[in-house]
Amino acid sequence: MAAALYNARTGRTWLLHPRSAPQFTASIVKVEIMGTALREAEAAGTGLTPAEKALMPSMIENSDNDSATALLHDVGGPSAVARFDHSAGLTDTTPSTLALIPGTDLPGWGLTTTTALDEVTLVSNFAYRSKILSGASRRYGLALMEHVEADQDWGVSGGVPAGTTVALKNGWLPIASSGWQVDSIGWISGHGRNYVLAVLTDGSPTEAYGIATIEAIAREAYRTEHGAR
Repeated sequence: MAAALYNARTGRTWLLHPRSAPQFTASIVKVEIMGTALREAEAAGTGLTPAEKALMPSMIENSDNDSATALLHDVGGPSAVARFDHSAGLTDTTPSTLALIPGTDLPGWGLTTTTALDEVTLVSNFAYRSKILSGASRRYGLALMEHVEADQDWGVSGGVPAGTTVALKNGWLPIASSGWQVDSIGWISGHGRNYVLAVLTDGSPTEAYGIATIEAIAREAYRTEHGAR
């Protein structure tokens, strides 16, 4: 398990288990795919294609795997995502090139590896001024992450009261050899807070156990970030 938090008010970053090995992204890689599509559209000066506009909400808000696979193909595959990651400042993230996770019918992009610090960097490119994404692209991405379906509104939103802006994306993946990978990344703003939090958990016996672990960290983060200097 690893976690990272960036406090926008102080400019400080906090790390839990900073030397942890990279972990699988599961579905949080969909934010990378979204970022890749938005970056490419800006570079081309064309905006998102009709197909991308149709696929993006279901990929982020509903975590639809077929939409993510289609968008990944549309943007140019793992190599295109790797280029976006590099430009976004992610230094320890490696997009998976597998079509499927071995022994399953699950998409191989779920085995992309990353670190909590890289995921904070990724979300920060949406939450704050970015060198690679325009304000319009950032607002578009955050709006999707602020409206994930109700049964996926967990993780870094743990302990956050109503009236707080939360833009998040979660991932969950059973790994046959080691248990559940459960991840949550997002931006929390309001009630005196403004921070990005990423928590990656591996080896959980159940998905619920991983979620509970993340939400315990999220509650403590929200509590301690009040008035942090």
